[in-house]
Amino acid sequence: MTGPSAPPQTSPATRLALGSVVVAVVVLGLKFVAYGLTGSVALYSDALESIINVAAAVAAVIALRVAARPADAGHPYGHTKAEYFSAVAEGVLIVLAAVSIAREAWPVLLNPRPVDAPFAGLAVNLGASVLNALWASVLLRQGRALRSPALLADGRHVLSDVVTSVGVLIGVLAARFTGLPVLDPLLALLVALNILYSGWHLVRDSVGGLMDAAVDAQTEGRIRALLSEHGEGALEMHDLRTRHAGRVTFIEFHMVVPGDMTVSGAHAICDRLEDALRAEMPGANVTIHVEPQEQAKHHGVLVL
Repeated sequence: MTGPSAPPQTSPATRLALGSVVVAVVVLGLKFVAYGLTGSVALYSDALESIINVAAAVAAVIALRVAARPADAGHPYGHTKAEYFSAVAEGVLIVLAAVSIAREAWPVLLNPRPVDAPFAGLAVNLGASVLNALWASVLLRQGRALRSPALLADGRHVLSDVVTSVGVLIGVLAARFTGLPVLDPLLALLVALNILYSGWHLVRDSVGGLMDAAVDAQTEGRIRALLSEHGEGALEMHDLRTRHAGRVTFIEFHMVVPGDMTVSGAHAICDRLEDALRAEMPGANVTIHVEPQEQAKHHGVLVL
């Protein structure tokens, strides 16, 4: 009789996403305190965006848990694309936040009201922004290291929140010192536009992943260089196709070898190429179709 199986370990990316939930909740609380102390509609818009941060962080946790599942009969290529759904959902939530901010700011723009006691509120908001900036740097650094679209999307959104908060702080101070309360709702509308811009970029990048967009030109150039450097024994490689699925890069191509080469010889070249590509892109999924010399197309990557 076997004992109970050990529970699956939480991946580093998922642990970071859980940390994002905690940070987002703390920042949200601080920003609503700042709004309560000032009555500033610009600070209120900043707090509304933080609600999106909480929702996005929760969505990232769910997506990363799904993405970590191993390949199965129903999903032979794995579940890594689940991370893109998190980023798309975050983009949609950002748009909803921008609409909510504009709805709150417009009546105040028509009937401006003075901002009360801003300094204590701004100090609280500044503390929240510093916390956000530190966490954004962690998410972006680890997101690149782990090749996680969900963490990168969350990090970029948190960073845009920091930029928004700095602009809000400057605008509320300007409204106070100039005696022009109309600056407060105007700034809130600018915040809404900035959020929309951020949301558009998130959705665009994530949809590209869902649509199996090819790797960028620099990465493709590196792949071609590796094929040439490590393809000794082959004649050429052609019909290169690439795509991303979350943190996994899929690479497919045809390799032409001399007609009299043995299966073992061709297999040795394939192993060498796969090792080189995976050393450059950890976790890469490489598929190589071996063809005899008469199938050469005389274009693509020539191996000298």
